[in-house]
Amino acid sequence: MGAGNVSNGSDTERASGAPATSPRRPPSLADVAVLAGVSHMTVSRVINDSELVRPATRERVRAAIDSLGYRPNTAARALVTGRTGTLGVVTMDSTLYGPASTLYGIECAAREAGFAITVSSVSKPDRGSIAEAVESLQRQAVEGIVVIAPHVATAEALKFAPQGIPLVAVGGAPPPIPAISVDQYDGARLATEHLLSFGHKTVWHVSGPSDWLEASERERGWRETLKAHGIRPPRLTKGDWSPLSGYEAGKSLAKESGLGAVFVANDQMALGLLRAFAEAGISVPGDVQVVGFDDVPEAEFFNPPLTTVRQDFNEVGRRTFGLLSEQMNGGQPGSEQIAATLIVRQSTQPG
Repeated sequence: MGAGNVSNGSDTERASGAPATSPRRPPSLADVAVLAGVSHMTVSRVINDSELVRPATRERVRAAIDSLGYRPNTAARALVTGRTGTLGVVTMDSTLYGPASTLYGIECAAREAGFAITVSSVSKPDRGSIAEAVESLQRQAVEGIVVIAPHVATAEALKFAPQGIPLVAVGGAPPPIPAISVDQYDGARLATEHLLSFGHKTVWHVSGPSDWLEASERERGWRETLKAHGIRPPRLTKGDWSPLSGYEAGKSLAKESGLGAVFVANDQMALGLLRAFAEAGISVPGDVQVVGFDDVPEAEFFNPPLTTVRQDFNEVGRRTFGLLSEQMNGGQPGSEQIAATLIVRQSTQPG
């Protein structure tokens, strides 16, 4: 009988459609108002940073919000303030260290300032895909847009960027769009000068793809530094940023007589080049000294640990957000450049 009674009770609950326990609903604006002892309008004003609320009342409302764990409805807030607290980022569909680290740096800087990020990735950095990505972000009512533009075609597409929304480019952009970039040219100069300081007659270079702005600037820095020393640049070896292309470049360079120093346009290609040299019986740094570019987290664990040029992507993110914030507040910022830093490790330290 007792067991039957329990069963009947459960059946009754199921038949009525009522759960045994109701889930706790999230706290509402009304709950905050009751706890703080104020009106709904006062809570709304505090949430939207209105200056019409006395400091003591504001503190009481914020304490109630924290106590209840209340989270404002961002869509409703956007209707009131005209601000969504969201920024858009257009980036290439790439897992390469540079673009991925740039995106992360921007996201961190935005999050610290209380903004969320919406990302629109493009597979081809042409005018149509960039325009479509920007338009998609505008439909989502983002307050500003960052375009990560390391590619020549991306920078060219920005000539046709829409007016009326704050926009900053990372990498390169035509005026009047403000751009943030790391000084790729000077980074290449530092790498080449470092290798020449050991008395090498020349420095060979494994470049990235010529349609990437960073690759072109790194090649230009290498070439002009050699010329400044009265050295005719040797033949250029091209790669595609991948370790495999660096490996193929290393096999080709291993056949060169008098090879003593190589500047590689990124660390992934340098990894492949080191593998090719090891297979060819070429000692690094005993026979050849090698410098990379980027300072990926794994660089200090290469064999040997890699001398490389570091890009400060956290600073890129912070400065990018700074330019965008200035625009969103009515300013007209100019472009900025961030210095690169040479990190010396065993791949250039013989003995």
